[in-house]
Amino acid sequence: MKRQDPLFDYISSARLPTRWGQFTIHGFVEKNTGQEHVALSYGQWQPDDTVPIRIHSECLTGDALFSTRCDCGAQLEKALQNIVEQGKGVLLYLRQEGRGIGLLNKIRAYQLQDKGMDTVEANEHLGFDADLRDYSICGYMLDCLKVSKVNLMTNNPRKIQALRDLGVEVVARTPIDHGITDDNRIYIRTKTQKLGHEFDPHLLK
Repeated sequence: MKRQDPLFDYISSARLPTRWGQFTIHGFVEKNTGQEHVALSYGQWQPDDTVPIRIHSECLTGDALFSTRCDCGAQLEKALQNIVEQGKGVLLYLRQEGRGIGLLNKIRAYQLQDKGMDTVEANEHLGFDADLRDYSICGYMLDCLKVSKVNLMTNNPRKIQALRDLGVEVVARTPIDHGITDDNRIYIRTKTQKLGHEFDPHLLK
């Protein structure tokens, strides 16, 4: 598991039972910032296998507090379910709250959205780009887990390009159109129109 890298480090692994099945949780850290990230792996694979994966950015409000302002919590659960159903896979859980602006700034952005701005306008009003996430640690995490070919569960083409830029072969993309509600339909339309996310248009009517 251990790999030498000037930017990232693998810390440790442990058993993680969940209601979907028993995963292994692997801890990683960015050396320059001290930011911690985890990967959840399930099953076994050979180095040349195409492995189902999901890159999931932390969303406290959606993942842990069950908010329906976004689709994050539903996508997280569906990704773990899909991995278990397919017998193997990896979820990369990156600590990049609010597309990289942090939890408290996300709450500020929510307040602006309550006043009529969309998610992109709110971020930009606060002085941030629409999406500040950095996926560079994903290559290191996947290398540590001996994954080089992936079927990526995502609606975000930027994640596909980010992995390819890191030398990961994206063999296929699996849509993950889950968690769309009346509370977040406008938010998801904005992500589709302004950030290039790909959702089934019939689900956004």
